[in-house]
Amino acid sequence: MSHRRLLSLAFTLATLTLPALAVAPGSPAPDFKGTDSNGVQHSLSDYRGKFVVLEWANQGCPYDRKHYLSGSIEAQQREWTAKGVVWLSIISSAPGEQGYVTPSEENAYLKTMHAAPTAALLDPTSAIARLYEAKTTPHIFVIDPTGRLIYQGALDNKPTTDQADLKGADNYLNDALNASMSGKPVAVQSTRPYGCSVKYAH
Repeated sequence: MSHRRLLSLAFTLATLTLPALAVAPGSPAPDFKGTDSNGVQHSLSDYRGKFVVLEWANQGCPYDRKHYLSGSIEAQQREWTAKGVVWLSIISSAPGEQGYVTPSEENAYLKTMHAAPTAALLDPTSAIARLYEAKTTPHIFVIDPTGRLIYQGALDNKPTTDQADLKGADNYLNDALNASMSGKPVAVQSTRPYGCSVKYAH
């Protein structure tokens, strides 16, 4: 068998063994209920008719901190919420696991970071994370006004913890929202997320 055929076979086998996405782009995003750091309950269905960003977050994750310490993600939160996008940060670390926070701890962090999500949902049972099979912090999901997923994966194409790599990075979240809001198809609908693993409840 030729080298090229072997490579082709290897690629086919790798593709066949890739796990199916729980929520594939183009499919309806699962509804959920969650309570934010101020004790207010939110449902995804509450926001039908709006674009929604789900951002899995973890204060202590160095990949997450790259985006927060640089001010990059806060700038995106302000930009998009000003345009009517609902931005939900979700913390799914279980009690006793790295990244778990109380409501007051999360509010203090948001204030310190000058973060501006619509709300920060606390998901200590990891119920919302399981619905979406959230893998990393960050892991981004973008949902359109009809309730369909239009993007899932990494925040950008620089899978490092170095703030300097933000310059010149292709920001997939911005790309998806800009395209969809302009009535254009989203060119990149799914990427492999990078970051720290979500610390699921057992």
